[in-house]
Amino acid sequence: MKILGIDPGMAIVGYSVIEYDGNTPVLLHSGSVQTSKDLKESQRLLEIFNDMNTIVEKYKPDAAAIEKLFFFRNHTTVMPVAHARGVILTVLEKFKIPIFEYTPIEVKQVLTGYGRADKKEVEQMVKIALQTDTLPKLDDTVDSIAIAICHTRSIMLK
Repeated sequence: MKILGIDPGMAIVGYSVIEYDGNTPVLLHSGSVQTSKDLKESQRLLEIFNDMNTIVEKYKPDAAAIEKLFFFRNHTTVMPVAHARGVILTVLEKFKIPIFEYTPIEVKQVLTGYGRADKKEVEQMVKIALQTDTLPKLDDTVDSIAIAICHTRSIMLK
């Protein structure tokens, strides 16, 4: 099963593609979609839409795991992130990819056993799950991997 993990955002969308056979998740690809703040919001959303279409067409995921918005401290960023997330959900629906949503607390709980774990603890558990010593540089990309791994573990619980 190929799982597309997505950490939505307006400036950066982190994404990863994980192969999961019921045992160990294998990272096939990861990266980011980055948009310029110099563009109009509609142009940035179109860029996210087009890039996500390309990613889905190339990797043909069986499922998508995406971060769910549930609380935002910064009210000025919540709307653009919600818009970007809506565009991403539209792409996934267009390709009829099953969508699974996880809050940051759920991801942390599943990966570390503690819903308030910090970034370093999550990164360490991602490294352990993937059996690697290195991770991508961008936090958004690492977060997308964590979301995909969370989904693999949620499958096992069902």
